[in-house]
Amino acid sequence: MTKKQRAEKIVQILKDYYPDSACSLIYQEPYQLMIAARLSAQCTDTRVNIITKRLFRKYPTLQSFAQANLSELERVIRPCGFYRMKAKSIIEACQRLQNVYHGILPDTLEELMTLSGIGRKTANLLLGDIYHKPAIVTDTHFIRITGRLGLTEETIPKKVEDDLRPLLPPEESSAFCHRIVQFGREICNARNPKCTSCPLNEICPSKTIDKSVKIS
Repeated sequence: MTKKQRAEKIVQILKDYYPDSACSLIYQEPYQLMIAARLSAQCTDTRVNIITKRLFRKYPTLQSFAQANLSELERVIRPCGFYRMKAKSIIEACQRLQNVYHGILPDTLEELMTLSGIGRKTANLLLGDIYHKPAIVTDTHFIRITGRLGLTEETIPKKVEDDLRPLLPPEESSAFCHRIVQFGREICNARNPKCTSCPLNEICPSKTIDKSVKIS
């Protein structure tokens, strides 16, 4: 089995296993996903969703974020960590979104990365989830698991993305990233992967024997 064949097989197995997998960040408007993704840096999606529930009520429009008082915004998002840096970049990104892009989230990687605080990983998330374009979100979980699955030996996000792009069907790449994250949380966790019950057991080069299972 070639690496591409393995990748395509993994895509199909996880698609069957997690047919409804989606981004775990809760949002209604495209700019809200941008903000939630910015808050998620060094913070769990669960905590971000708790905070954005209040945040999006307090600032119900893009304009309200663009005009937000920095200290007040810092106070609301403080539980996310790195709140000063995040608050500043959120206001700046919303101002640019409003003034340069007329309130419409751009649909190219290059333009998205001109928004304050938006790096390649978040830009890919936005491209995939908002515009349904081929996108590969190389977060820590994705890098760890695709490495275990033998799809890449790289650990640098851009290099991992470059390795995976020719292996994945473009129309499946964005959803595949969400499925990998869910798979990592439920089965292929970092310390104790549940290899014996893993749907990818037969084709995973890193599978191990589950130590919780006694072998007679």
